[in-house]
Amino acid sequence: MATLETIPLFRHLNRAELQALRLITQERHFVAGQEIFCEGAPGDGVYFVKNGLVEISAGTEVKKVFSRLGDGEIFGEMSVIDHRPRSATAAAAQDTEVFFLPRGEMLTFIERSPALAFALLQLISNRLREFNQLHLREVLEAERLAVVGNFARSIIHDLKNPLSIIGLGSEIFSKPDLNPETRSQIQSRIKRQVQRINDLVTDILDFTEGRSGADLRPNNFRDFVIELVADLESDAATKAIRIVLENEPPAGLFRFDARRLGRVFHNLVNNAKDFMDEGGQIFLRFKTGEGEILIEIEDTGSGIAPEIAGKLFQPFATHGKAHGTGLGLSICKKIIEDHGGKISARSEPNHGAIFCFTLPVVK
Repeated sequence: MATLETIPLFRHLNRAELQALRLITQERHFVAGQEIFCEGAPGDGVYFVKNGLVEISAGTEVKKVFSRLGDGEIFGEMSVIDHRPRSATAAAAQDTEVFFLPRGEMLTFIERSPALAFALLQLISNRLREFNQLHLREVLEAERLAVVGNFARSIIHDLKNPLSIIGLGSEIFSKPDLNPETRSQIQSRIKRQVQRINDLVTDILDFTEGRSGADLRPNNFRDFVIELVADLESDAATKAIRIVLENEPPAGLFRFDARRLGRVFHNLVNNAKDFMDEGGQIFLRFKTGEGEILIEIEDTGSGIAPEIAGKLFQPFATHGKAHGTGLGLSICKKIIEDHGGKISARSEPNHGAIFCFTLPVVK
């Protein structure tokens, strides 16, 4: 039988944190064969097995069991991040007791404990790895599962940067002599990375489900870019890469989706970083034309290989990278088109890759 303090995710918590956790935890009992939640149900929280056995399955006509969980194991954890309908069914394989933590209370608790946020994201990353390996073993049964494998690897690749930042931040955050100002800065940075992962999951789901449209709202474009560049610089510094603003971003309020547009900048900068193992520079420049803003992102890498140039923005197209599948550029294309703009890429002599996209000026 598991207790809250013996569950791996909570082992690092101190006495006060465990007491706070007990106050938001519910205990529930299920008889053998009873559903705990079903596929398509709202993702209202996360579960831990107190004692018993839980089967995780999916499928409409024929249920396929792909996981069995015992004492202390977690399930339903993706609802904490994406708050979307359940992608699988959980049922008690025998009389089972579980701990249940509602999503809202769990998120609040995570914000107060960066170490818990890092542990949860590590767990989710490992689950994605297990999911990837499971489907890769079945690739011989159906060729289409090769696409699923590539897709899972791309998600794991994109999770590495924010997970690394959260890991480093949580180590520094736990130091007892840390001054309050630095502690607050680290906490804010960790929260931004948790939001970044949430945005990543949302964008991938939007892309794969064919959703369209952007939440266009008035935003200060210059302030948006300045804040974004500070975040990009922090990430790029780990690879000795410098972000250079060649000119000031246009000032004024414009209508754009700040979350999704930020994803475009992150994808293009991260893509450039993958081709500059020895360090380098990434230049951002802005031009205001008739009814549009033009943004260019240029790196000092080796440029775009001719054999990939014509299919850069196709899903899963990639060349010369140890990781990734090219899905990031496909997402960029969709986001820019949802804004009513266009995106392209080119190489010039004595230059690296240059990505260019436009945004209509809708004030």
